[in-house]
Amino acid sequence: MTDESHLMRRLAEELSLNAGAVARTVVLFDEGATIPFVARYRKEVTGGLDEEQLRALSERLRYLRNLEERREQVLRSIGEQGKLTEELEAAIKAAETLQALEDLYLPYKPKRRTRATIARERGLEPLAQMILQQVRTGESLDALAAPFLKDDVPTAGDAWAGARDIVAEAVSEDAAVRGAIRERVRATGAVKAERAREDADPEGVYRLYYDFSAPFSGLAPHQVLAINRAEREGALKVALRADAERLIAEIEAQHYRPDPRSPLTEQLHAAIADGYERLLGPAIERELRRTATEAADTHAIELFAANLRQLLLQPPLRGATVIGIDPGYRTGCKVALVDPTGKVLDTTTIYPHEPRNAREQALQLLVRWLTERGADVIASGNGTASRETEALAADAVAQAGKGAYVIVSEAGASVYSASPLAREELPDLDVSLRGAVSIARRLQDPLAELVKIEPKAIGVGLYQHDVDQKALAEALDGVVESAVNYVGVDLNTASPALLRYVSGLTARTAKAIVACRETNGAFRGRSELRKVPGIGPKAFEQAAGFLRIPGGANPLDDTFIHPESYAACERLFALMGVRAGETGLVARVAAFRKGQDLRKLAAQLGIGAPTLADILDNLQKPGRDPREGLAGPLLRRDVLDINDLQEGMVLKGTVRNVVDFGAFVDIGVKRDGLVHVSQMADRYVRNPLEVVSVGQIVEVRVIGVDKERGRINLSMRKVQQPGSQKG
Repeated sequence: MTDESHLMRRLAEELSLNAGAVARTVVLFDEGATIPFVARYRKEVTGGLDEEQLRALSERLRYLRNLEERREQVLRSIGEQGKLTEELEAAIKAAETLQALEDLYLPYKPKRRTRATIARERGLEPLAQMILQQVRTGESLDALAAPFLKDDVPTAGDAWAGARDIVAEAVSEDAAVRGAIRERVRATGAVKAERAREDADPEGVYRLYYDFSAPFSGLAPHQVLAINRAEREGALKVALRADAERLIAEIEAQHYRPDPRSPLTEQLHAAIADGYERLLGPAIERELRRTATEAADTHAIELFAANLRQLLLQPPLRGATVIGIDPGYRTGCKVALVDPTGKVLDTTTIYPHEPRNAREQALQLLVRWLTERGADVIASGNGTASRETEALAADAVAQAGKGAYVIVSEAGASVYSASPLAREELPDLDVSLRGAVSIARRLQDPLAELVKIEPKAIGVGLYQHDVDQKALAEALDGVVESAVNYVGVDLNTASPALLRYVSGLTARTAKAIVACRETNGAFRGRSELRKVPGIGPKAFEQAAGFLRIPGGANPLDDTFIHPESYAACERLFALMGVRAGETGLVARVAAFRKGQDLRKLAAQLGIGAPTLADILDNLQKPGRDPREGLAGPLLRRDVLDINDLQEGMVLKGTVRNVVDFGAFVDIGVKRDGLVHVSQMADRYVRNPLEVVSVGQIVEVRVIGVDKERGRINLSMRKVQQPGSQKG
């Protein structure tokens, strides 16, 4: 069996997938196919694997290939040293993880000069071997050390100290010892944290951890990240504690047993103890804390990714003229009027709050824009002065007798405003006004606007600035790519920022498409993409199905049907006696589909059954946006204050963020309320994402209000008498 076939078999077993499908899918990946393309257009090849399965396969494939590459490097390095024995080679080839491989390589890895290195240079290796072999002899320690004494080893004590250094390093680098002790510490160790000093953490951010102790194996991801951050900031001293005596005894019992009949018993015991305290223990602590951090990073990134996907897939508010407001005090509130296509109609700055207090003037402007200029909704950012601005918006809606308002997350708006992309899109607007435009547009089409912002700046994560930034960026880019291709993109209106996430396209080809569109006018068909510089056959194959052209020459161009299937569609239309785009086609397709044997029909058309099913689905829902049918944003007309809240009150709110311990819900007051995970349902909830998602509209009940600290506790659990209704 070749290494590659072994790899495919291992992937299939680990992921519980068909080995043939895995091998065929890997070929697609190696040919440059993207995950969205493979998931949608190569179902026959993959056996219908979804994006989640494909992403897991891709990530595991990368890990195992990296493992094989590292294995070859290790074998080559040890071989060049002339130290590669048959036993060691077999162990290296059998290693199934990078950690196990690195454990085996550690004794042979080039390293800086250590105490053991210096001892070897002084010729003390034979003495160390005596300790390890526990030689039995009647000679004294002084007599055994005598042959090794010289200028740089003047005494027997110096000789034995050097020999113990060699033994200590050998024991600490023994792969079997290292693996066993690592697992023992992982299972029995405890993390201890304490305040670094009296004046550390003056604001008490990390008060919970001033005298903290918990089993290492039971640490929650958010605890790991919080402790790490506090340690970096100098607020806490942190250590991983383990029972050193017990672990040293285990090493002696299982791996390096002292011989009571040898005069070197105490030398071995002392070397093992020193090796653990000085080398092995600290190394294991670093390794385990690093792996805990990596696991916490992975969890936090997955949570962020899940939240981001839900935020990106919020349904657009189509056909609405929106007033976007970026609230502020001293510098005023920046206001933009944006038409349903996203075009900026007007901008201004109002000063309704401190210090100017020109509230009446600001109110009348909003009323005029609602009544005279056709605005439908006021979208206000949720940052500084947001609740005072919300009250202003509510008054404007009431006075105008029309419209509504909504609070929109403004996370990342300032990042976009100062970006080169914003300068390119809105060159005539001051940077401060661009944020108001972004807020309005992200209500009209969240996906199209939010792709312009670096994903980690969108602010729906947990400790996103603490986790591995490269891994975070890769994961979030994958989420954006998935969301964009799930929804599809209008080839004739999409911005370069949106186009660059389309399967097969890059930032360069996205700009080339827009340049071609501006020079030659709107694309009339997908086939015209082939004329765009930089888009060759492979890029066209990967991208074409996700780029839609409403009102184009070919009605199929406004569906997810790939151009490679157009010939099969024409054969299908011939069987049905219809033409693409004709009136009543949807009903004709639905009627034709009933009673059909899709496998036989697919074979007749020369395509696979999954592809045929997708074609029929698209013909029945041409031009459909997958976000349609989801609950839209919660539009409000009145405003609440925290003083209005009473326990038992039932409200509707918007989920703003989901974290390990619950969800934060905007119920229309200054602070978001917390629904703790224990209050999410009348059953045990392991993961809040099982119940809620970012952007979801939920009904909550107030169960606690701390007005001094601005904290609101909410519940989604049912009660027989839910209290008063409002909101």
